[in-house]
Amino acid sequence: MAKALTKSQIAATLAEKVEISKKQAAQFLDELAALAYKNAKNTFTLPGLGKLVLVNRKARQGRNPATGETIQIPAKRVVKFRVAKACKDAVLGAK
Repeated sequence: MAKALTKSQIAATLAEKVEISKKQAAQFLDELAALAYKNAKNTFTLPGLGKLVLVNRKARQGRNPATGETIQIPAKRVVKFRVAKACKDAVLGAK
């Protein structure tokens, strides 16, 4: 399996495709991430990729794998990324 691209590799590729400097491409990535963090509470959509959503998880029973003891897992809020259908089809191939 190929290694994942680093931020600088992504910025370099974007800079080449869009014909801007690497510094501008890296700044764009930083601003996009900051915008996503700020708006994740209200759902942040990246067109063609997916969306960040805030989900409330219920409290539930769990089990300590070391001892087998039943424990209570508290309710919490988590951030999830829901992948768009277009992205799934492009990566996995259409059914």
